[in-house]
Parts: sequence; C-alpha cells; structure tokens
Amino acid sequence: MANSKFEYVKQFEQPDQLLPNTWIVVRIDGRGFTKFSAKYSWEKPNDKTALDLMNAAARAVVTELPDITIAYGVSDEFSFVLHKTCTLFERRASKLVSTIVSTFTGHYIYLWSAYFPDMPLSPPLPSFDGRAVCYPSLQNLQDYMSWRQVDCHVNNLYNTTFWTLIQLGGMDATEAEKTLNGTFSADKNEILFSRFSINYNNEPEIFKKGSVVFRDYELVEPGTHSVAVEADNIAEPVQQSKSQLENEKKKRAKARIVVEHLDIIKDDFWDRRPWLLSNKPGKIPKQP
Repeated sequence: MANSKFEYVKQFEQPDQLLPNTWIVVRIDGRGFTKFSAKYSWEKPNDKTALDLMNAAARAVVTELPDITIAYGVSDEFSFVLHKTCTLFERRASKLVSTIVSTFTGHYIYLWSAYFPDMPLSPPLPSFDGRAVCYPSLQNLQDYMSWRQVDCHVNNLYNTTFWTLIQLGGMDATEAEKTLNGTFSADKNEILFSRFSINYNNEPEIFKKGSVVFRDYELVEPGTHSVAVEADNIAEPVQQSKSQLENEKKKRAKARIVVEHLDIIKDDFWDRRPWLLSNKPGKIPKQP
C-alpha cells in the first residue's frame, strides 16, 4: 500500500488478539428467532427440519474451517471450538468471530430452500451474532460443553411438557406456565407420563442432547492414551515441517464430518476420540 498523509488513521485500529494457549469457543446465536420461527410456523416445541438446517450450516462451517475441532449446537445456537494451539488469523477475535458468523449465515440462507422448499425466505432475513471466549484449561472447556448440553436437556424437558399441556391438555400458555411453576424434572416427567402416556426417555436424541459436529476417525479404546494430560501440558504450538502439515491437511480432508447426538458430558466421548483434544488427525476408518 502506498504511503499517504491519510495513513495515520490506521493508528485507531486496536489489537484484539485472544489469549495464547487457551481454548477458543466462538458461540453464535440467532437474532430474533422467536419471531422468526413464528413467521414460518415452525413446530413446537421442536422443529426437526429447522434443527437439520442449523446442523447442515454448522457442518459446512467445520468443512471450510479445518481449525475447528468440534462444534455443538442446540436450538438456534452453535458453539465452535478452536484448539488452544490454533493460530488462525493470528487469534484475532474480530476475524475469527466475523468469519464463523458470516460463513454460517451464508450457508444457512443458501441451504434454506433445500429444507423449506415451500417457504421462500423474505425480509427480515435470518441473521446471527457471535462472541469469542477463551478457556484456559481442558476442564474449563469440557465444563462449558457440558453446561450447554445440560441446558439443552433442561430447556427441552420444560418446553416438551409446556407444549404438551397446551397441545394435548387444552391449556393456554398462562395455565401451562402456572402448572409448571416450581416443578422439578421428576415432576415434569410424571406429568408427561401420567397425563399423556409420554415417556420422555423415548423422545428423539436430537431434542434431548443437541447436535455434535466433528471429523470422524476410528474410535480408540478408553485408557490407551493420555491425550487430556498432554493437551493441558502444551504451552505453545508444536513446530511441524511442511510435509507434516500437508500430511495432516490431507487426512483432515479425507475425514468424514458427522453430525451426532451423543452424550458429551461423560468422559467416554472424549476418551474414545483423542483427536478432538490432540488436534492431530486420527486413523481413517476402513470402508466396508
């Protein structure tokens, strides 16, 4: 760029690099999705097609940004995890957040007609906001992921019971809310089963557990590695040769990106998928 007397304005730009050696989570949320879902008459308490669209957009983001190790989504939100050694965009918060939000939004709008062919989009169009948070330890990161999945379960149990009281019980919203006021999980399960013969445990996993998006490699046996300890001990990015980087890039490109509805709170999920924490590609499963 040629020098000019106007170049001094660059001094107003502020650095926004995120803390090094920390796990980065970029969480996006739909803006005004309560009104948006009503506009397109989505099913209550859960619209499977709407969730599938969210998952498809998230899968596209993980595909385009291989630095993302795992993503977790529920309702109109998605959390994208970047490894603690990630150097993408020099860890600049504004670049990371804007890239993930814009990529997700672009694919969400692009894929809309494939999921809702009879509901063309019209303004106001769907949009998402985002934020980046740094977590200093692996335990912090896993607790964050557990928090989002617990939140998914708590909200879904409430919403399932609330809308069942309205749709099958003939209540209005005020009556349903009053009925559920002060109830615990066991009470809601009892209402569903005793009044409507609904066993909450039989509800679809996508509603109860949310969606996990990641690159899939061969599962390993628990206890055969210490990747969690190794991940916490990493103090800076490991220097690799150009050939090593290219080899890992090819392995990631070959990996299948899956959308699953699994329990990510228990250690078993992480123990059997060490690549999520090591940031090193696993073994490509053999084709049957």
